[in-house]
Amino acid sequence: MQLLSGLTRSVFFTGKGGVGKTTMACAISIQLADSGKKVLLVSTDPASNLDEVLQTSLSSKPTAVSNVANLWALNIDPEAAAADYRERMVGPYRGVLPDVAIASMEEQYSGSCTVEIAAFDEFAKLLGDTAATQEFDHVIFDTAPTGHTLRLLALPSAWSGYIESNTSGTSCLGPLAGLQKQQDLYQKTVSALSDQAVTTLALVTRPEPAALQEAERSSNELRKLGIQNQHLIINGIFQCEDPDDALAVAMQLRCDEALAEVPHQISQLPMTKVLLDSTGVVGVESLRQIGNPSKTLARDSDIAAAGDSVSQQAAVPGKEQTANDFQKLIEDLAASGHGVIMTMGKGGVGKTTIAAAVAVALAESGHQVHLSTTDPAAHVSQVTQGITGSSRMTVSRVDPEEVTEAYRQEVLANAGKDLDDNGRSLLDEDLRSPCTEEIAVFRAFAEEIAKGKDQFVVLDTAPTGHTILLLDAALAYHHEVSRQTHDIPENVRDLLPRLRDPEFTKVLIVTLPAATPVHEAAKLQTDLQRAEIFPFSWIVNHCLTPHTVTDTTLQQRRLSEQPFLKEVQQLSSRMTLIPWQPSPPVGPERLSKIASPCS
Repeated sequence: MQLLSGLTRSVFFTGKGGVGKTTMACAISIQLADSGKKVLLVSTDPASNLDEVLQTSLSSKPTAVSNVANLWALNIDPEAAAADYRERMVGPYRGVLPDVAIASMEEQYSGSCTVEIAAFDEFAKLLGDTAATQEFDHVIFDTAPTGHTLRLLALPSAWSGYIESNTSGTSCLGPLAGLQKQQDLYQKTVSALSDQAVTTLALVTRPEPAALQEAERSSNELRKLGIQNQHLIINGIFQCEDPDDALAVAMQLRCDEALAEVPHQISQLPMTKVLLDSTGVVGVESLRQIGNPSKTLARDSDIAAAGDSVSQQAAVPGKEQTANDFQKLIEDLAASGHGVIMTMGKGGVGKTTIAAAVAVALAESGHQVHLSTTDPAAHVSQVTQGITGSSRMTVSRVDPEEVTEAYRQEVLANAGKDLDDNGRSLLDEDLRSPCTEEIAVFRAFAEEIAKGKDQFVVLDTAPTGHTILLLDAALAYHHEVSRQTHDIPENVRDLLPRLRDPEFTKVLIVTLPAATPVHEAAKLQTDLQRAEIFPFSWIVNHCLTPHTVTDTTLQQRRLSEQPFLKEVQQLSSRMTLIPWQPSPPVGPERLSKIASPCS
């Protein structure tokens, strides 16, 4: 690959969910390792799938990757990092301070702020402390989808600046003495990120307008953070092999049109183009072939042997197996007359498109609908072009900057109204902590859920890992909000009961007919059930199975879907297939026809 030429020691892979960041990071890491370089591959994604792609069981410590000499990998686990951080802060005082004091300390370190700073500490050590990774020639970071990654990369400056300007000596994390010890590390992390001789940022995208536009937005944001050394990877470029296959021709046309409209700024970056793989990329040998133009296609018989076709599968007793019955799904969702519908799943599976299609269908059937998103990347406005003026439908997003400022003003007005100037100054300083944004977004999430009392709220969530952290944080946020406002808002207090009420909240798990999205969706379902939230339905998006295809690549991809559709049938209470769309599903007309193979 062109990216391998003159590669810096640290490389970050980022981009919109589902564009192939993990695949590209793994492929580059393997190729570097095969060339004799010692490589450490790190995932900062809360929903990491490095284990599955590399077929190696990983932990938070460097683990040798099977069948690849010179390659080690690890996952940064936010919850485990938080537990370690908490014990480092509290442990020395056990047996020294009274039990009530220890309990108070543990409560103070139980919030989302602790999770953030602990995971960030692990990241900072790997980037800013060269001694921690001195045995490696390269450190490759496979990051979470764009919005979460921009937050992570902004934290070195945010925490460093907050520590420098804080005069009270305390924060939402307790005494700042421990954090000040880290300030040198944070400053080194800032320096490493902006040093073009040290760090490369690989923007991974696909030949799709939304992905390319997000790549340009990310590029601009990264430049503001001082990260100038960028490289563009366009993954999944399709080349039609059968001009008589209408679907293949349409796919080629969509690809060509997108490539012809690459935004100007990123079109000037060094660029690597990677062809669409005919099957899912899992395992070291398939990763070694990424970017290899002589790669041979798998035979139809090899893929067919992996599973029977859907039409030959035995139905799972007691389960609805109707494929492509999107209208029936809408009728069942509409039966309650109001409530919350949430789309969840791995980045890039089409949560936003499905959320918009559900919202349009409900509005067309006469219901009042509010469509919103908690995803920092916020793609709803792109998909809903032309429907924001509908009398039955409103569209918005949870804007982190906007809700954070509103939250700050609310706290200052309420908690600060009886304080003197010095007290208000200290409160204002506390509210400038990077953690405040997390609290504000959580509050806004609770408020969006509450709107379902009087109408339908369709909520497009952030990719899996970020969403699960948001849901897991519910009780912890109660403590943090109470600490700053001395009062828990009704919507925050009622959030968990509403999410757990199957009559009020219906979760749609969105996936693709491929290994990683299905397996991540299965883990998501387990996490939700542990929180006493039970999915209403699974939706398998971008399916070739409903189509008739003759193009070799599409035939093989269609065949490769079968074992994963069978797996979804076994995992889900109901399943709906959404066919791959010849035209981008943007705007009300196309969204309303999303379940049709001919739309």
